[in-house]
Amino acid sequence: MRSSPRRPRLLLGAVVLALLAAVLAPVPVAAAPAAGPASGAAAGIHWTPCGDRLECATVPVPLDWSRPHGPAISLSVMRHLATDPAHRIGSLLLNPGGPGDSGVDEVASRGAFLDALTGGRFDVVGWDPRGSNRSAPVSCFATAAERAAFWGDVLVPTTRADERRYLAKTVGLAQRCGQRNGALLEHISMADQVRDLDHLRQLVGDRQLTFFGESNGTLMGQTYANMFPGRVRAMALSGIVDPIVYRHGLAVTLATGLTDADLVWSKFLSLCQAAGPARCALAGHGPVAPRVDAFLARLRRAPMDTPAGPLTYGELLAAAKFNVPASPADWPASSVALELALEGDGTILKQLTGDLTSDAVRLAFEQNTALTCADAPSRQTAAQWPAVVHRLTRISRIGGAAFGWVIGAPCASWPTRSATRYDGPFDRHTGTPILLINIRYEPNTPLVSARIAERRLGNAVLLVQDGYGHLIANDPSACVDAALSTYLVHLRTPARGSRCGSDHEPFDPAFGQR
Repeated sequence: MRSSPRRPRLLLGAVVLALLAAVLAPVPVAAAPAAGPASGAAAGIHWTPCGDRLECATVPVPLDWSRPHGPAISLSVMRHLATDPAHRIGSLLLNPGGPGDSGVDEVASRGAFLDALTGGRFDVVGWDPRGSNRSAPVSCFATAAERAAFWGDVLVPTTRADERRYLAKTVGLAQRCGQRNGALLEHISMADQVRDLDHLRQLVGDRQLTFFGESNGTLMGQTYANMFPGRVRAMALSGIVDPIVYRHGLAVTLATGLTDADLVWSKFLSLCQAAGPARCALAGHGPVAPRVDAFLARLRRAPMDTPAGPLTYGELLAAAKFNVPASPADWPASSVALELALEGDGTILKQLTGDLTSDAVRLAFEQNTALTCADAPSRQTAAQWPAVVHRLTRISRIGGAAFGWVIGAPCASWPTRSATRYDGPFDRHTGTPILLINIRYEPNTPLVSARIAERRLGNAVLLVQDGYGHLIANDPSACVDAALSTYLVHLRTPARGSRCGSDHEPFDPAFGQR
């Protein structure tokens, strides 16, 4: 799973740069599907132009796939038209993970890149999964004001007293979610989403599925490949989630995702020191890691005063986990914010934690939690959940509390169970080998999960990128791009045991450039 919802995507460094420039630029958001008469049809979907080479649609699907003529919900869908239609292969359907990240936004932002990567041979199609964004979205409050009043400025509790208060809020949140969303919560599991995916495959006119899934989208891919193995043309998965851990419940699922979180945090600090003060603000004042550790220890003992209010240890953990390790491009700016705090000015860090309590992010967390609870229900009660968080914190000092409280705690009181869950098998063979891609230093989907998936699937090939961060989009590699293109277009996988390097190291001024 991702470390944070990407609706809107909150990357620490991007906001830091804006604050340092004294300008907070608005974050562009993809437009909702345009209203108006349909301009055409393709195999059952009525598309409306909504941007440069972009078309949007609303697709009805059954709320309950076992009752195809029962109540329906609507999925928001977008496609980027292939730029070489004369040699078009079909549609590339994609899911960016989350769970619940917007495939519509993903096509708007990355459709042109994926089109170029595949030589213009595919329409790139994304959709908002049911329960999220514009597709029958889960919402546990009537208004933003009601949500803000419920949560206040609480983010991540770190004292026993704060934990008790926060736990009570998660119980109340679960009750509200059940009351406001009714039967929807029973029908948003990955099995439901996979049936939506197969329906979209049919509607775009493809006999077999070509799919690109990232992070939680790899759970979707593996589930589809095992439910419908004969319907797979090509399946590329990046940032691999182990579906078997979901059988063991939420606590194990979260613990697995945190396996390498602190390792990536330590890489951030060590690479900063190696880069030197010209490229990393934390460097040049003695060993970096001990200085940052000492600051964290001080903040744990007592909050830091800032003009915007006290900066707490829990707030810093949330900012560190949800923003820093996933995106090495932002590490230089993150180091600036941390260095200022080490020198006594925590203003920027405090402002960033305020962004994590915005209504858009709170709503994204609600949807992320609802989808997580649907596939990995908690085996612990609310009263037992604090002990779970303490165990998660022993696995990851940086991420345990943030994952455990913000994502996990409401599931311990969740009011519903999924009517349909897919629990396996996960070892069925597809006609074409599945391409698995995983970064070596991955904070959310550790490499060990990818190695397990390669062995279990039997008909899969793992390509390891010797890089940093969450997902290949956050650590560009021409080598990985070439392998992905060759696979999607020509169905040829790299040799087993292949590895790719990144184009640049973190803290290199050229990092992230293609």
